[in-house]
Amino acid sequence: MPDISDVLELQLQRFSWSDYTCFVMMLLVCIVIGIYFGFFEKKPNTEDEYLVGGRNMPIVPVAFSLVASFISGITFVGLPTEVYSFGIQYLYISGGVLLMGFFMSTFYLPVFHELNITSTYEYLEARFDRRLRMFGAVMFTIMNVAYLPIVVYVPALAFNQVTGVNIHTITPIVCIICVFYTCAGGLKAVVWTDVIQTVSMFGALIIVAVKGTLNVGGSNIVFSEAWNTGRIEAPILDIDPTIRHSLWSQVVGGILYWLQANAVSQNMIQRYLALPTLRAGRIALYIFISGVITLMLLCSYIGLLIYATYKDCDPLTTKLASARDQLLPLFVMDTLGGVHGLTGLFVAGVFSAALSSLSTCLNSMSAIVLEDFVKPFVKKPLSNTAINWIMRMVVVVMGTICVALVVVVQKMGTVLQLTMSLEAITNGPLLGIFTIGILLPWINATNTLIGGICGVIAMSWVSLNAQWAIASGAIRFEHKQMSISNCSYDFELAVDPVFIDEPETFALYRISYMWYTAFGCLTTMMVAGLGTFITGASDSTLVDLKLLAPCIRKYIRVDDRVRKLPKKSHPNRNVIPEVDEESIGDKESAL
Repeated sequence: MPDISDVLELQLQRFSWSDYTCFVMMLLVCIVIGIYFGFFEKKPNTEDEYLVGGRNMPIVPVAFSLVASFISGITFVGLPTEVYSFGIQYLYISGGVLLMGFFMSTFYLPVFHELNITSTYEYLEARFDRRLRMFGAVMFTIMNVAYLPIVVYVPALAFNQVTGVNIHTITPIVCIICVFYTCAGGLKAVVWTDVIQTVSMFGALIIVAVKGTLNVGGSNIVFSEAWNTGRIEAPILDIDPTIRHSLWSQVVGGILYWLQANAVSQNMIQRYLALPTLRAGRIALYIFISGVITLMLLCSYIGLLIYATYKDCDPLTTKLASARDQLLPLFVMDTLGGVHGLTGLFVAGVFSAALSSLSTCLNSMSAIVLEDFVKPFVKKPLSNTAINWIMRMVVVVMGTICVALVVVVQKMGTVLQLTMSLEAITNGPLLGIFTIGILLPWINATNTLIGGICGVIAMSWVSLNAQWAIASGAIRFEHKQMSISNCSYDFELAVDPVFIDEPETFALYRISYMWYTAFGCLTTMMVAGLGTFITGASDSTLVDLKLLAPCIRKYIRVDDRVRKLPKKSHPNRNVIPEVDEESIGDKESAL
């Protein structure tokens, strides 16, 4: 029988010139879109056009962009492997996604749309003070700097699996193309490339699902094998928070996870603010939810399909796939390798997911740096030329940092796990801060800031220790049934490491990662609430009604409100509209 090296060499030989052509064509389309919106579209070259598309973007492209921005290459490659290894328990997060849509459209989206802001952290200064605005902007920047290299590294690893091309050859090329069309065309180029990339993602998954199903003998075989090995199972109803995936962690924890990622993140809110009306934003939200759930179902089915294909010879055990992220590319080469062009189409789909997430982060960082780190600290209004240079230089610098940090991610294996944990460290407390601002008008800025800092510290302690326990083997997760009883190639089994007994690990480190966002959010809100209990509540009638969720406004005594709020005198800050006598009367009659 051939050994693993012979099998891998055969896999690499299947990526043909037609596959490369499909991949290159996807990149060329992105370049053309950037050139069009950057040099040929007759629109004023203003900050509003570059960052929010003139606030008049069509609904469907923005909705597609939201799907593409949220589904990174990590999700695209990782979810099938998750289902292959652990079953469909993760898929019950769909309930959390649906409920997130209700909470976002009711509480968060109306506030941001009514304020007509560009950076979500402008809200924090209007509701609290500049300290909260800077805290939010810094947390967002840390998260993005940590997240960007992973976004690029994972699909580069997949590309390396199917072509043999070095990671550090493909990564700079892809980043340069992404930086170019983001710089040239701004949000419009990002949105329209996302449309192409979303179609590419769905097309790639559908082709893999159809061809793979035909290869194994039909979908009935796929579901039968999954059912027999417990991969298809009812949701776990146990309330134990240490269970990796249960109905409660997926739905309740999932609501808060998706809220922080969709309702208060600059990456996503910037697209909702590009739409002309709140109604358009809600329609885009519902399309986004439908698209994400559909894509998760497709990825989950492919995970079951991979098991049906490799049920007698697990590639992870034999090390045919040297990393978990290479399982799906390996399956694609086995499934589509004999049909010229289809493998290239799939790899284009993986990179489409990466490019959309990368361009979204780059465009959002332009908004954050300009609105939160530059404008509040300059004495004179910036010229259009200065604004355009700042926005585009941010994209170039962040793209360069991304390429440089890919080297770090590759060289230091634990960095990947530790960096992934940073998302939970920052996003949970940020969700808590925004939720306090929108729903709890009696909590002041100082207590909210203390709550946010405590939330970050608590999440850093829990998340980093949990990641270390997983890396050291102190925390292990039981996989579904695997087999290597009928492999067609030779391999050597690795010696299992000696693990520490799980009970020795501190209980808080063993809570499911799906509770991390909830833990950070609730810690922030509880500390802020406790501080308010000690120092006394603030006068909620001093808070501008526009800064509160619509359902909260009716509980504020309008008669006692300050009739005119002070204007922001700084020339570079957006001004929250004043609340005067006439507008308050209109609000009373409307409510």
